[in-house]
Amino acid sequence: MPRIAFLGPHATFTEQALRSLPEAAGAELVPCAGSPAVLTAVRRGDVDTGCVPIENSVEGAVPAVLDGLVEDPPLVIVGEAVLAVRFALLARPGVRQADVRTVASHPHGIAQTREWIAANLPGAEVLTSTSTSEAAAQVARGQLDAAVAAPLAGAQHGLEILVDDIADNRGAITRFALLSRPGRPPASSGADRTTLVATVQNRPGALVAVLSELTMRGIDLTRIESRPIKDRHAEYWFHMDCTGHVAEPAMGEALAALHRRCDKVRFLGSYPRAANGPVGGDGAIAPDGPAAADFAAAAEWLAGLRAGTRS
Repeated sequence: MPRIAFLGPHATFTEQALRSLPEAAGAELVPCAGSPAVLTAVRRGDVDTGCVPIENSVEGAVPAVLDGLVEDPPLVIVGEAVLAVRFALLARPGVRQADVRTVASHPHGIAQTREWIAANLPGAEVLTSTSTSEAAAQVARGQLDAAVAAPLAGAQHGLEILVDDIADNRGAITRFALLSRPGRPPASSGADRTTLVATVQNRPGALVAVLSELTMRGIDLTRIESRPIKDRHAEYWFHMDCTGHVAEPAMGEALAALHRRCDKVRFLGSYPRAANGPVGGDGAIAPDGPAAADFAAAAEWLAGLRAGTRS
């Protein structure tokens, strides 16, 4: 039976997202205390794969996950899920909203309900937990007065919903990544995402040169952000998501070019995009970019030049 780690405890948004993936069917789901613990479990081989939140439409990427993906041994993304998040204010039976003096959630949960908390719980101390469900568990144990979590977490821990649907942005979604140790990428589905991370020399135009390798091949860059390299001042990892698959000629050429241009480049996986997730483009070759047949023709021409049969 496959074993899949996830950001626990049970009833987190991560578990909900994981259960939407086909890989979860028939698998043993193993809760871990924090995203770094999930990555460690996958690296050590304690589990086959792991599921963690990687990006939120309100707060952006999850720093602990981005930083963990550049550590060794390497990990790759083999799938993704997207979940619309719905937050509720949870408390033990008998507790009223006016009684709440402490409220907690995962940092992203706090960030997505900050305005509601300020307006409706102005005197409450706001604390953070390793997950939304752990905050609910702390309330059930009597360590906190209330938690901002999924309604499912309230049912899991015997809590009542004081106020439902309290997100500041009702359209917020979170993207979750399914991680494994390196291996053959999933086959191209025709609607894929490739994730990579790279470092470049700190000189004018270095990043532009990297991005041009994507642009000239018609590859849609859907996300880029920097994270500091922990032991090197003023140097950064650039995390990138692109539409396309490593098996496709355009993406393959681009990755080879980045390998030549960058100080370091790490391939973090090509995998099917979530059907209900953000694309950042239609995933097709850009109108002014080369089509797949052009890459094949160019490769054939180059092979002929090297063989002396073409000019």
